[in-house]
Amino acid sequence: MAEKPRRVIASYSTYQEAERAVDHLADQGFPVQKVAIIGRDMRLVEQVIGRMGYGEAALHGAAAGALPGVLVGWIFGLLNWLNPIVSGLLLALYGLIFGAVVGALLAVLLHAAQGGRRNFASVRSMEPSRYDVMADEDVADEAVRLVAGLDGKPDANTESAPPRGRRPRSDAAPS
Repeated sequence: MAEKPRRVIASYSTYQEAERAVDHLADQGFPVQKVAIIGRDMRLVEQVIGRMGYGEAALHGAAAGALPGVLVGWIFGLLNWLNPIVSGLLLALYGLIFGAVVGALLAVLLHAAQGGRRNFASVRSMEPSRYDVMADEDVADEAVRLVAGLDGKPDANTESAPPRGRRPRSDAAPS
């Protein structure tokens, strides 16, 4: 099944602005199921959050290992038919300790294996540089009109849409 042709009705620098435009369309009774918010020009952003030494690696590893340890211990404790509550709590505690110790040891070993090449912790995210609000071609003119009425005036962050009645044609021959 072929995808319906869509047209950009507005472009914003933040997601909140694009979301506000779609919310405005919904408030006006516009069929928002014919609208999409599309992030463009994606870039990888890696935010460094701190230095990573052996102590920090051990701490992060212990935290990462504790949760699976608790869950595995709790599940094994529930399998005890005679006293599942006490066994579950006791084995969950053992699992927490065992998972934290194993996680810390593995994290320290992995940090040592990197040989000082990555002595920092970071968080990665994908961020678009702009957000296009797009609408199906059959309702795009109405969407442009409604978004232009947001706040009673055209938004400074919106791209200008083609005038009504003049749609760019993809099948037109170059002149």
